[in-house]
This record gives sequence, structure tokens and C-alpha cells, in this order.
Amino acid sequence: MLNTSLSLDRIEAAAHLIDPVFRATPQIIDESLSRSLNREIILKVETLNPIRSFKGRGADFWLHDSAERRMVICASTGNFGQGLGYAARQRGLSVRVFAPTPALSAKVTRMRELGARVVVGGADLEEAKEAALASANERDDRVFVEDGAQPQIAEGAATIAVELAPLLPDTVVVPVGSGALISGVATWLKAHRPRVKVIGAVAAGAPAMAHSWRSGTPVSTSAARTAADSVALRVPAPAAVAWLRDVVDDMVLIEEEQIFAALRLLRDQLGLIMEPAAALGLAAIVNHDIPGARVATVLTGSNFAPEVVKSL
Repeated sequence: MLNTSLSLDRIEAAAHLIDPVFRATPQIIDESLSRSLNREIILKVETLNPIRSFKGRGADFWLHDSAERRMVICASTGNFGQGLGYAARQRGLSVRVFAPTPALSAKVTRMRELGARVVVGGADLEEAKEAALASANERDDRVFVEDGAQPQIAEGAATIAVELAPLLPDTVVVPVGSGALISGVATWLKAHRPRVKVIGAVAAGAPAMAHSWRSGTPVSTSAARTAADSVALRVPAPAAVAWLRDVVDDMVLIEEEQIFAALRLLRDQLGLIMEPAAALGLAAIVNHDIPGARVATVLTGSNFAPEVVKSL
């Protein structure tokens, strides 16, 4: 059954309404990489924008569609907070981001540079989220927004699929964190090109969304331990689980060493330095039996810690 929880009309509108700085990102078919993997590989590069990740698409569309004027409060390890900070600053809105203590200092600094007030505390994203929600509930002039819970965020992310679809991929492999990206991409593709397979790539150290997809209901884990900090989710949003349930064909788990091998492959063959989460899709293509002669994946961000570069 086709997922009707996300709006195809809003996705179409978002493709024209979100800030052009996040749209029409490069779509690379690298001959060397394709030869080495014995298939045509399409890389959708979502890093050449002011926040160096795809998160600006959903944040910008949510603010546009909701016409929100209150102070916006969220929890983020960095990328979503940057997207919200950038989009809110363009509208003269205040943003407060609650970031967990392990959040990368470079991401915290960048959120602050974009005008967000960042409160650092809590062992992980879930504890930061609890603090953010409590802060939002203190006053009526604040609103809490959760990546993976508001449909407009997934619909904004789905504009990636609008841009990818004309390249006619057989399969699209998507890194999975909150679930907003893969549910949006899959919803659009299944409506317009039903034969396309959509496969989620999940860090094995943070498998909550894979477990949730398989069970059809949210499944939390006791911990999320992965270098791919932007997908280190422990408690899935029920809305995101519902969105992706009927439109995602498979989920595969990616081990830490496979993530870093894919990062080195991107560095050596394309000269691209990505953050660990961005390499999940390529790692899935390399290490799993992914179907299709033409396979696309999304390089979701390049907000990496300096130690990542040193470890490659």
C-alpha cells in the first residue's frame, strides 16, 4: 500500500519553494568508481551549501509551510541544528538547539555562527531532546520541532528524489538516521517510479530504525555507538517509522570498518572528504547484495571531525 502520510503535492511544491542554495545539487556518475563496483554509480552530493549537508531542505520547507513565527527549539547533534539555524536566520527567527555533550565541537561552533543559541548537555540525543522539549513547554512563544516527526521535514528532504528521478536509477540507497530522508525519498520514488528499489543503510552501532522498519513499530535501543554521529539514533519517532514502513524495500546494517573503508574510497577515487554518515550508502553498495545496474546514493554531509581525516 502506497504511503499517503506524506504529501506528494507538498513535495512537488517544496522542489520549487525551498531556498535555491539547497537545490539542484551535483549528481555525479564517476567512471572509475563505477568500473570498480561493476555497475553505474550515481552520487548525489549534498555538501556544497552553507551548512554542508542536506538538512537545510527540510528545515527550510518546514519553516515555509508552517509560517512559524515563535522561537524554534530542537535537539540536534549538529546538522539539523545548522539547517534550522540557517533557515530561521533568513526569516529573522530565534533558534535554540540542545546538543548532547558528545556533539562535535565543530558542529556546535557552526550552529552558533549561524545564530543559534546552543545548549550543550545530556549523554546522547535523546537526553538533549528531553531538555529541548521541556524548554519549549515553558512558554507559549516557543515551539519544539523534531527531525523525523514533522512531515514537512521529510517532504523537503524528498526533493532529493525529485532531482534524482530523471537519471532513472534502478535502486537508491539512503543513509538512515531520523528516517525523514529515506521516507521522503521513497514516498516520491514509489509514486513516480514504482519499480525503483529504495534501501536504507543503517550504522550497525545504531540499529534502531532498521529494527523498527522490520517490526513495523518503533523499537528503541539502549545505546547508539557509531562514528556516524549524525545517525546515532536510539529512539525513533513513531511518525517516521509509519512513513517508511510501506515504501522502503530493505534495510542493511553497516559495520564501522565498512564505513571508514567507504570514506577512503570517496577520498581516493573522487577527492571527497565526507563525514561518516555520508558514506553509509556507498558502504552498503560495496558490502551488500544491492540490486540494479544503475544505483544511486546520497552523500548526506561533510561536517566531519578533524580526527576522521587523520584516521583515513
